[in-house]
Formats: sequence, C-alpha cells, structure tokens
Amino acid sequence: MDLILSDRPVNLPAEELDGIKYVDLSSLKIANCVGCFGCWTKTPGRCVIRDDATKVYPLIAESRRILYVSRIKYGGYDTVMKTMLERAIPVQQAFIRIWHGETHHLQRAVTPKLATIIAYGENLSDEERDIFTHLVERNARNMNFEDYRIIFTTEDTVNEEVKKSVERWKRQSF
Repeated sequence: MDLILSDRPVNLPAEELDGIKYVDLSSLKIANCVGCFGCWTKTPGRCVIRDDATKVYPLIAESRRILYVSRIKYGGYDTVMKTMLERAIPVQQAFIRIWHGETHHLQRAVTPKLATIIAYGENLSDEERDIFTHLVERNARNMNFEDYRIIFTTEDTVNEEVKKSVERWKRQSF
C-alpha cells in the first residue's frame, strides 16, 4: 500500500490518488500521547486513547511507500505530524534489540518503507534543515525505513512536490 500522510490538505485530482491512501491529519481529531504505555501493556498493539489516530497508525504500519508532508517548526515536524508520529508507538513492541550497534524497539509487523518527506516552510535556515535531516535520519532507524529522501520546499510548491512524488510512484521509481 502507498500512503500520503499530510499535515495540510493536498490538492490533487482523484485520478492522481488512484490506489493511494491519503490522510489529511489536519482534519482529524488526534489527542497527544499521554505516555501511559498502555499500547504495550494493557492493549498490546492498540492505543488506549480512542480517537482518529487509531485508524491512521495501522495504515502507517502497512504502507510500503509513504509520503510525509509536514511544515518544519524549529527543525522538527510541526505539531499535527509530530503528534501522529508519537501516537504511532503501538506499531512497536516494548522489547528492545541491538540493531546496528544501537538499541531499538522491535517492530510489530511493520512493512519496510520507502519514505519521502516533503518538508516545507518559508525561509528555512541551514540550521533548521540540518536539524530536520538529522531527526529524519534517527527516525528512519525506528520507523523501518529501507530508504528515504527529504525534499525541502516552500508552502507554495507543496502540491507540486506531492504530485512529482506520486508520479515517481506510478513509474515505480520510489
């Protein structure tokens, strides 16, 4: 499955989205993770908070190709994307393993991913880009990315970049 996970509405014609799941996080009700670890202890693999996030994190786990669209805020994901990524913790297990010399959680049937991150903002500094690049590099190890690319752009060109990424998918070229 291919998934577009966006922090804002993406304006693409329906035929462009044929066969692609698209989730506009800004239109959903997603509460903050409360750090209770109920998804590991009380209801393994399922968040105890019953809101729209429970429909989204299984899509993240199942997707082969995923496109994240997020504004950059202080070198990190903006609020709605960060909240969703934190709420996706049920796709990991409480158990730890050593992977590439580092400790990481075991994944719960998470499909390896080819990820594209479209990071947008006006006047992003080199420092913000560097911090975000390092964040994605670290996230890639915990989110089962086989490969990833980051595209920095402005808010005005987000739709164009999403369209280009979808076209690459249709050509089967990641």
